[in-house]
Amino acid sequence: MQLYDKVIKEVEQSPEGPQIGAFFDFDGTIIYGYSATTYLREQIRRGDVKPRQLVEIIGTMTNFGLGNMGFSQMMAQTSKYLKGIEEKDYIEFGEKLYKKHIAKLIYPESRALIEAHLKKGHTVALISAATPYQVTAAAKELGIPHVKCTRLETIGGRFTGKVIKPTCYGMGKVAAAEELVERYDVKPEESFFYSDSDEDIQLLEYVGKPRPLNPNSRLRGIARGRGWPVQDFNSRGKVGIKDYLRTFATQGSMVGSFLAGIPMYGLTGSLAKSRNFSTSLFADLATAITGIELDVTGEEHVWTNRPCVFIFNHQSQADTIILPALLRRDMAGVGKKEIGDVPILGQIMKFGGTVLIDRENTASAKEAMKPLVDVMRLEGRSVCIAPEGTRSTSTNMGRFKKGAFHLALQAQVPIVPIVIHNAIDVAPRGQFVMRPATVKITVLPPIDTSSWTVETIDQHVDAVRDMFLVELDQMEIQGEQSGKESKHPTKSSVARLTVVKSEPNPAPKESKKAGVTKTRRKAVKKSSTRKTGTAKKKASRSASQTAKKVASKVGKKVAKSAGKVAKKAAKAAVGKAVKKPEKKTTEAAPKATYRTRRSRKKTPVVKVSAKQVNDESASLIEAKPVKAAKAAKKTGTKKSTAAKKRTTSRGKTKTTAKTQKQSAKTG
Repeated sequence: MQLYDKVIKEVEQSPEGPQIGAFFDFDGTIIYGYSATTYLREQIRRGDVKPRQLVEIIGTMTNFGLGNMGFSQMMAQTSKYLKGIEEKDYIEFGEKLYKKHIAKLIYPESRALIEAHLKKGHTVALISAATPYQVTAAAKELGIPHVKCTRLETIGGRFTGKVIKPTCYGMGKVAAAEELVERYDVKPEESFFYSDSDEDIQLLEYVGKPRPLNPNSRLRGIARGRGWPVQDFNSRGKVGIKDYLRTFATQGSMVGSFLAGIPMYGLTGSLAKSRNFSTSLFADLATAITGIELDVTGEEHVWTNRPCVFIFNHQSQADTIILPALLRRDMAGVGKKEIGDVPILGQIMKFGGTVLIDRENTASAKEAMKPLVDVMRLEGRSVCIAPEGTRSTSTNMGRFKKGAFHLALQAQVPIVPIVIHNAIDVAPRGQFVMRPATVKITVLPPIDTSSWTVETIDQHVDAVRDMFLVELDQMEIQGEQSGKESKHPTKSSVARLTVVKSEPNPAPKESKKAGVTKTRRKAVKKSSTRKTGTAKKKASRSASQTAKKVASKVGKKVAKSAGKVAKKAAKAAVGKAVKKPEKKTTEAAPKATYRTRRSRKKTPVVKVSAKQVNDESASLIEAKPVKAAKAAKKTGTKKSTAAKKRTTSRGKTKTTAKTQKQSAKTG
C-alpha cells in the first residue's frame, strides 16, 4: 500500500523468521492517547469507583506523574478498589471498552507495522504497563500472539485488590522481553521495540533496533542524540476545524449532487440517467473533498458481468463514498431502516434507489428484497450489499448473513466480491470526522450462482467468506476464533495462529546467552546508574534535613550542660549511629555549640554530613545524643557539686587557720 510504504520499508527489508523480535508498547504507540483515561471513565460509569475513591485515585496518579511515587505503588493504590469484583466481568468490560472507545484510536500506521512484522514471521509481542483488560482485546484484533502486561491478583475468580509483581514497567518490561528471547530464541540485537515514552528507555536500550513512534519531548531528545530513527503519525488524535469542515462539506456534497440530478431528470425524463449523473458527481466531489484515493486491483471485474450482486466487507461510513467512486452507475443499495428517519439523507437515499430494510426482522428483509429482483431483471441495475449487516470495529470480518446470497440465487445473477482492505483508516466505527487516506480495494472474479440451491446455500456463504478471509490474510486467525480448520493457510496467518493470552511476567534474571547477557547488563547498568543517582539525590536531601533537625536538638540540649564529658558522650553516640564518612560529602549540617562557665569559648559538639545519614540512622541520631546529653548533664552536676564541696572545705580550712592565728596573737 503506497501510503505505508515508507512506514514499513525497514521491516520489509529485514530477514524473515521468529529470531527477529518486534515488541510494541500500547498507549501512545499503537493507539492515540492513554487507555487508562477511558478505562477510568468507564469504571466511574459502571459504579466501580465512588466519588471519594476517584479523588484518591487522581491524587495517586498525580503523585506518580510528579515522580513522588513508583509505578508499582501507584498500581497497588488504584487497584485496591477492585477488591471483591469478579474478573469475568472485567474481561467482558475490556471487550466492550475496546469496541466502543479504543478501536477507533488505533493508528493505521501502527497496524501496518504489526501486519508487516507478522508477514515476516517475526515474534510479535505487546509489552505494556497497562492491565490485560485494557490491551488483550486490541491484541486479539491486531493478531498479536504474545501479550505481556501488568496483572492483577485474583483468588476464586475475584480480585483481591493486589497487583502481581513484578509489574511490567521499566526493568519489568526488559524482563518480559528476556522471557520471549529465551523461549523463542529471539536475537535482541536484531529486534525492534516501538515506544512513545522515555519511561521505556531500558527496553529501548536492550534491543538492537529502538524505534520511537510519536515520541514525547524527552525521548525525542534522546533519539536525536543517539541517532535513532523517529516516526510521527497524525492519522489519529485531536480533531481540528479543518477535519470538521471536510466532513460537513462531504455530507453536503451528497445533498448537492442529488439536487443537481433533478434538472437532469426534468430534461431527459430518465430516472436512471438522473441517478447515474448524481452518483458520479457525488463520488468525484466526495473523494476530492475528503482526500480519499483508491488503489484498485481487478477493476475489470466491476464491468464484465452486470447486472450482479456486489458484496463488500463493511468497515466505515466512508464505504458510502468508496463504492459509488468504484461502481459509478446503474447501482442500487440496501440500507438499514433507521436511515429513512434521518432528515434529507433518508429521502436522498430513497431517490437514489436504496431499499431500506429492518435488519431485525428476517421475514421483512426477504420481503423487501423482492423489488430488487425486478430492479436487476427489468432495469439492469446491480445491487450492492454488505453481508455482515453492520460495520466492524477493525479490519477483521464478521459473520456473513444470507440475504445477498438468496437474492443472487433468486435473480439468477452472479456475485462479485469487493474486498475493502482499510476503509477504517478514513473513519473507524464511532468516529464522525473523515481523514485523508489511500484505500486498497481488490475486486475478485464473478461467482456463478446458476447451480446453487437453497439446500446448499450455507456452503456457498462459507466458501465466499473464505475468499474474503484469504484476500485480507485473516484465514488462520478467523479459523482459530471460529474453531474451524483453515483450508487456505498463508505465510502471515501462520504467525497469527497462536492464541492471544496474557502471559505471566517473569522476575528479572540473567540470560543464558552470552550476547543477551552482555546487552542485558548494559541496560541494567545504565538503568541502575540513573536510579542510584536519583536515589542518592533524594537521600541526600532527606539526610540534610534530618541532620539539621538533629544538630539543632542536640545543640539545645548540650548547651544547658557543662564539661567536656557531654561533648565526648555526644560524639560517641554519633559514632555508633553513623557509618564511617565517605570522601565525597554534600552540604554539612550546621554546627551546634555551647559555652562552658570557665572558658566561655565556642566548641563544636556534632558534625553530621548529609551523605552519612540515612532514614534508619537518623532516628538513632535524634534519640541517642539527647540521652547522652542528659547523662552528661548529670555527670557535670555531680562534678560541679564535688567542686563546690572542695571549695567550701578549703574555705573552712582557711577560716580555722585565721582564727587560730588571731587567738595566738591575743594570747
